[in-house]
Amino acid sequence: MMFFIRSVQIPLIRDLLRILSHWRIAGGTVRAVFLSFCLCVLCTGLLSACGFTLKGHHEYAFKRLYIVQTGSVSPAIAARLRRLIEATGKTIIVDNPKQADAFLNLSIERSQKVLSINLEGLVEEYELDLTVQYALSDAQSTMFIPLSIVNVNRSMTYSDRYALAKATESEFLYADMENDAVDQLVRRLAAVKSLDSDAPALPSIRPRIPLPPSPL
Repeated sequence: MMFFIRSVQIPLIRDLLRILSHWRIAGGTVRAVFLSFCLCVLCTGLLSACGFTLKGHHEYAFKRLYIVQTGSVSPAIAARLRRLIEATGKTIIVDNPKQADAFLNLSIERSQKVLSINLEGLVEEYELDLTVQYALSDAQSTMFIPLSIVNVNRSMTYSDRYALAKATESEFLYADMENDAVDQLVRRLAAVKSLDSDAPALPSIRPRIPLPPSPL
C-alpha cells in the first residue's frame, strides 16, 4: 500500500505543478489560487498517508506531566519544554501535582573550564558545559526513566579585549546548548511506551567518563 501511494504521489504532484505553470496572472488568479489550495491539500494527505510527521512531534505515554525542578531551570528552557511536549495536543504540563500521572525531576547546571592558555598565561579558549539531570516516575515513585544525564558542551575563544562581546557570545552558546539538551530530553521521554508498574524502565544514560589528561 505504501509503495502504491509513493508511486502515484509524484506523478500527481508533477501534473498539478505543470497545470499551475500554464496559468497567467491576468484572468487566471482565482483559478490558480484554487488549484494551489487543492495541491496543498493533496500533498498533505499523501504525506500523512506515508506516515510523515513534523520534527519534534512525539507521542507520550503520559497525558499530564508535572515538572519537579530540583535545580535552576531558566524560563526559556521551561517554555521550550512545554511547547514541544504539548505540540501534539494530547499531553499537557500541569501546575498541580495532584493532576499529574507522571513526574519529571529536572535539574540544569552551567559550568565552564579553561581549554587553553597562551604563552603569557592568559586564557585563549574556554569549554562551556551544560549538564541536565532528569528522571521520570509516577506518583507511587515507580521509575520509568532512572536518573540520567545529558551533557552538552561548546568551545569558545576568549580575549580580555572583547570581554563584553564574549559574555554575550557565551549566552548565545548556552541558549543553543539548552535547545539541544531539551530536544534530547523530549526524545527520551517519548521512548517511554507505557506507565504500567510492571513495564520495564528505560536504562539510565550518563556521559562517558572523560579520558585522563595527556602527560606534559
